[in-house]
Amino acid sequence: MPFHIHFGQDDLLRCRFAVSPLWETQEAVRTLKRRDRHGYHPHWLRRIRAASRELDLSGLWLLMPQRGHSPDFLGPPPIGPAARFEEEIAGVRASDPGAAREDLARALACTPGAAESARGRALLADPAGAVRELADALEAAWHALIEPDWPRLRALLEADVAFHSRRLAEVGLGGLLPELDRRLSWDAGTLTVEWHEEHVRHLAGQGLVLIPSVFSWPDVISGFDPPWQPTLAYPVRGIAGLWAEPSERTPAALVRLLGRGRATVLAALDAPATTSTLAHRLGLAPSTVSAHLGALRGAGLLVSRRYGHQVLYECTPLGIALVTGGGVAQGRD
Repeated sequence: MPFHIHFGQDDLLRCRFAVSPLWETQEAVRTLKRRDRHGYHPHWLRRIRAASRELDLSGLWLLMPQRGHSPDFLGPPPIGPAARFEEEIAGVRASDPGAAREDLARALACTPGAAESARGRALLADPAGAVRELADALEAAWHALIEPDWPRLRALLEADVAFHSRRLAEVGLGGLLPELDRRLSWDAGTLTVEWHEEHVRHLAGQGLVLIPSVFSWPDVISGFDPPWQPTLAYPVRGIAGLWAEPSERTPAALVRLLGRGRATVLAALDAPATTSTLAHRLGLAPSTVSAHLGALRGAGLLVSRRYGHQVLYECTPLGIALVTGGGVAQGRD
């Protein structure tokens, strides 16, 4: 069944991308609960197994139905394009208890018996205390589950934003939105999402926040009722290689041809990235990565483009062919 999101003229001017560490934290907690989300994350799940056992996630899990509403105040739309977790969790702690109670009640109603359980009754009886308890649980989850890997996660998310920002310039919003995920389609100012129930939303001048997400996979998630800005989270590009170590994704033949360092950098460019992003991802010094990038660019294996204050590097068709082992069509004079 479809979820129709209707855009007005002003909405087209108020769409933006954002990256949210709080959103990834909440969705990582949900991933621990739902086995259907484990597909790309076995490496991460093994590594955080011991840390996750020290967390009390029962309150958060009670508010995460398989289908239905989750409290908006626990994962609100990001306040900026690259908010810090500390800024976002401060917003959660500042939630109005009355509004939070309504949000909690709506979420609990989506799971039979949740509102009548001892934990559910306690959350509803003391919403101010519930806000503190749930914010503490999210903060503990951030430190245990996400913060150690945040440079790697952020690099992938920011590369997605850079890629789709460029596509926006090339094809416009109507062309871009269906490219974010196969479950999205665009026609005459309406974004249609494949959904589990019939729903209609008029943006009414608020625009739409677009969030690439690692841990929302495989779902496309949309919603947020007023006063929140409408938001759509979609699976990030390149998630299949997220947890692979450099040696695992660097072909041996490429190492023999280019040397270990340059081959590793080239293989890591499965999406546009900056020097600092690659340095974080590969555990190399930025100066070392910069030298390898310069050599690869000189050989015609990658190109660089400036976007604002950042310089992004990406593979040329020849570079892609070398990494994947595919052939490259040669021109003839």
